[in-house]
Amino acid sequence: MVLPSAGVPRETTARTFDLMATTRHSREHVQPHFEFQTTPVNDRPTIYVDADACPVKDEAVRVAERHGLTIHFVSNAWMRLPEGPLIKRVVVADGPDAADDWIAERIGLGDIAVTADIPLAARCLKRSAQVIGPTGKPFTEAGIGMALAMRELSAHLRETGESKGFNAGFTKRDRSRFLEELEAAVQRAMRNRRPPP
Repeated sequence: MVLPSAGVPRETTARTFDLMATTRHSREHVQPHFEFQTTPVNDRPTIYVDADACPVKDEAVRVAERHGLTIHFVSNAWMRLPEGPLIKRVVVADGPDAADDWIAERIGLGDIAVTADIPLAARCLKRSAQVIGPTGKPFTEAGIGMALAMRELSAHLRETGESKGFNAGFTKRDRSRFLEELEAAVQRAMRNRRPPP
């Protein structure tokens, strides 16, 4: 123990010892605090299918199962679907936008939506998802504005009787193109979501 030096006031020495004791106590009990990110990075996208009147359900399941991806089929009514642990059936309440709302509220960065509905495609793109139509045509941020405008024009022409509308038949080439585009979308999503080494 260090004795007080001659001529040093006793109260000053006492304060010095108190300070030394406090400092030693702090060194013994205060440990550095580090925070580590323990949440795993999900490197697998989820596929969301706007299932009402979708002609490529089996093709979507084929790609999802090949890569081990969860796939949600969202519809307004119960429908027959392939069975499997990765296949999720979602039946929403009646309403024109109920299925769209369910998908748009859950889809996220890197996920994939399959839909022919242009407004839903726009909502999914805003959430940084990829969107593919049943014919294999991808919706993009660069083209969605024009697609929405053409949809509004077509609706106006039908309402005024200037157009009766025309829907091209679904072909084998459309089915094949969808398979190719969905496979490419999955590859892109997994490549972009994979954490760096």
